[in-house]
Amino acid sequence: MSLTYTLPEGLPWLGGAFVSSAWLLLYQSINVSNHRKAAGISYPRAYADKEEQDKSLAALKFNCAQRAHMNTLETLPVIWVFTLVTAAKYPHLAASALFTFVIGRIFYTRGYSTGDPTKRSGSFSRLYTISSAGLILSSTFVIGQAIYESLYA
Repeated sequence: MSLTYTLPEGLPWLGGAFVSSAWLLLYQSINVSNHRKAAGISYPRAYADKEEQDKSLAALKFNCAQRAHMNTLETLPVIWVFTLVTAAKYPHLAASALFTFVIGRIFYTRGYSTGDPTKRSGSFSRLYTISSAGLILSSTFVIGQAIYESLYA
C-alpha cells in the first residue's frame, strides 16, 4: 500500500524557504566557530571581553560574528510567524520574502564578521529589512482580513 500526498500549491516553495533559513543558521554557526578558533576564545564563553576585543582583531571579529548569529536567532522566530501567517493566503509571497530575508542575512553576516559593525548594513544586507517589513505588513493584512470576514461575513 502506498500513500499519496498532495501538497497545496506553493507549499514546496515555502518549505524551501524554511530550509534555506536552516542553512543560514548552519552557515552562521560555522562562521562563529571559525572566528572562535581564530580568536582562541574557549567554551562556554559567548563573547570575548572588552579587553580581549581591544587587543585583538580576531576577538573583535569573533564578537561581531557571534552578534550577527545571535541577532538572527532573536529575529528568526518572529519572521517565521509572519511567514506562516502570510503563507495561509499568499504562499509564494511568503516563500519569496523569507528567502529574500535569508539572502539579506547572509550579506549582513558577512559584513558584520569583518570586525567593522558598520559593514553589516550594506546595500544587499538591507534585503532582510525590506523583506521583514513586507512580511509584517502582509501577515497583518491576512490576519486582519480573516478577522474582518469572521465578524462581517
